[in-house]
Amino acid sequence: MRRERSGLTLIEILVVVSVIAILVGILIPALNKVQNTARDVKQKGQFTAIDLGLAAFRSDYGDYPPSFWWDPGSPSLPQDYCGAQKLAEALLGWDLLGFHPDSAWRGDGLDAARGPDTYDPLQVYPAAVRQDNLKKRRDRYIELDVANPFRLRESAVGLRDGLFPDVTPLAFRTYVLCDVFEVPERKLQLDRLDEAGRSAVPGTPILYYKANPASKTINTGEYRDRIYNIRDNSPLVSLGKLADWRLPIPQRNEHWLNGPLRVRPNPYFTANEYYFYEYLRDPKVQTGDLPWPYRPDTYLLISAGRDGLYGTPDDIRNFGRR
Repeated sequence: MRRERSGLTLIEILVVVSVIAILVGILIPALNKVQNTARDVKQKGQFTAIDLGLAAFRSDYGDYPPSFWWDPGSPSLPQDYCGAQKLAEALLGWDLLGFHPDSAWRGDGLDAARGPDTYDPLQVYPAAVRQDNLKKRRDRYIELDVANPFRLRESAVGLRDGLFPDVTPLAFRTYVLCDVFEVPERKLQLDRLDEAGRSAVPGTPILYYKANPASKTINTGEYRDRIYNIRDNSPLVSLGKLADWRLPIPQRNEHWLNGPLRVRPNPYFTANEYYFYEYLRDPKVQTGDLPWPYRPDTYLLISAGRDGLYGTPDDIRNFGRR
């Protein structure tokens, strides 16, 4: 009697496994591409919300928020409050409770006379006075869950309730708006959790540069006299990649020391400066040897994208092709 063969042979099993492996190899990159595209679209949606908030701010006050960090013409100004921090204050308020019309744009939240008449950061006024102060505030120009604000520095060693353990020379109690590209290495113990009650996972801070419409140049003269000032966010860019703060300093420095948007202390022309002004140059506008930037009369927003490093091809911006 002839016995009937049942089941699969080894060769048949190997063929099936090979086919499955090929299909997985095809599908995984496609799924990753879809996920990346969805995240890019979400980031552009956040920029749209910021655009609307800034338009409302300009309608109320006649101009967009400032972004300057360091102005050699005004050495008496504090040097601890850069463009990204001022963007967060304009849209949410210094303490996330709404923008105060009398703000002096200070990193410590005080007024121009170093008094507590705007945000009262140390709560030196009685509760009734603070309540009256809150009534002067504007409503937030953007929803908190869309703005994605995070405190810039940790409040205590090992607490990890802020983005960086050290943000010198920037004001540490201030906030920045973060993009949607989460950095899993930096799960934070924040006073606010995500929707599921888990520790929040921040993205990288969004850079903000306000245009100087009175200028007609982007790559000559003093930084403060150009349409866009590369220094407006340079101390924040110099902090490096958010994910790198768990690495030893030598390895961390490898990633940001020559970062494309970082400014070295050298006040003269540098490779970084050249890259920055090429980065924001609009190639459609032909002006000979005088390059022209995108959005010369408004502002620039820059997300570091998936790699967490500013100035690389995966950046999401409110200008140019990305």
